[in-house]
Amino acid sequence: MKKYQLFFAFALLLSFLAIESTAFAQNEPVLYFCEKYGKKGEVGISDRFTVGYLTVVVKADYALGLDDVSIQFDKYNYRTADFEYYEKFSYNVDPDMKYIFFEKNKESDMNFKEPGIYRVFLLDDRDRTVASSLIEIIE
Repeated sequence: MKKYQLFFAFALLLSFLAIESTAFAQNEPVLYFCEKYGKKGEVGISDRFTVGYLTVVVKADYALGLDDVSIQFDKYNYRTADFEYYEKFSYNVDPDMKYIFFEKNKESDMNFKEPGIYRVFLLDDRDRTVASSLIEIIE
């Protein structure tokens, strides 16, 4: 009986070694935050900021194929232990873009007005999630 258990364990180990797996560092768009986008690029990358205006950055290894997009903030409600819709800002981008930063402009202020935990989404023209991330806003 022990021989069968040993054989089974050995066969299981060999099957794990035989399985080819490929891991990619980034196969989906990544959404992150910075204080602003300056002449030399992103300034102050973090996931924790004080109340105020921020820049949302989305980066991918391929063209995103988007034209009309939105950035949506949902704020965590501690009383209900759920996220609630907060604000949504619309932008126009080029479909061939792999790297996009969204900041304050005439139509969209990108202002986190209250402290809390926020879920931030990049949505396509059908309100489907392209990328998302969490951010903490403090006083």
